[in-house]
Amino acid sequence: MSSLIAKNPTAHHNYTIENTMEVGIVLSGTEIKSIRQGKVNLKDCYAIIKDGEAYVLGMHISPYEQGNIFNKDPLRNRKLLLNKREINRLIGLTQQKGYSLVPICLYFKGSFVKMELGIGKGKKLYDKRQELAKRDAERTVERALKNKQYE
Repeated sequence: MSSLIAKNPTAHHNYTIENTMEVGIVLSGTEIKSIRQGKVNLKDCYAIIKDGEAYVLGMHISPYEQGNIFNKDPLRNRKLLLNKREINRLIGLTQQKGYSLVPICLYFKGSFVKMELGIGKGKKLYDKRQELAKRDAERTVERALKNKQYE
C-alpha cells in the first residue's frame, strides 16, 4: 500500500476476514479530487456481484466544493475493476453460507485509487465479546508487566 486514504472501522469487528485482494474502482474526476482531500467514508459499505460485474454500495464520497455540475451522487454504486476469473472465484466464495465481500481500506497506488476487498464470514455476537475480552486481558497483562519493570 502506498498511502492510506480511509479504513473501514467495522470490517474486522463484524467479520472474520479470510482472504483479501486488491481491486480498482471506476471514479469520476470530481470524486478523485474529493478523495485526495480525504472526504470518503467506508463505514457502512459492502460489495456485491450483479450480472457478472462487481460493485461497491454505500461508499460515501463527499461532493467536491468546486465541482458544481460535475459532482456525482455521494452514495452512488461504483463499479469494481476485476477480471472474469477473479469475479467467478468471488461468486463461488460468496455463494457459500455466511460469506460476504467487505471493503477493508482505500489507498493510492501511484496515481490510482485501489481498494482492499476482503472475503469475510460474519461474526456472531459471542465471537465479538470473546475477542474484546481477549484483547482486554492482553492489555491488562502488558500493563502489569510494564508496571513491574519500573519497580
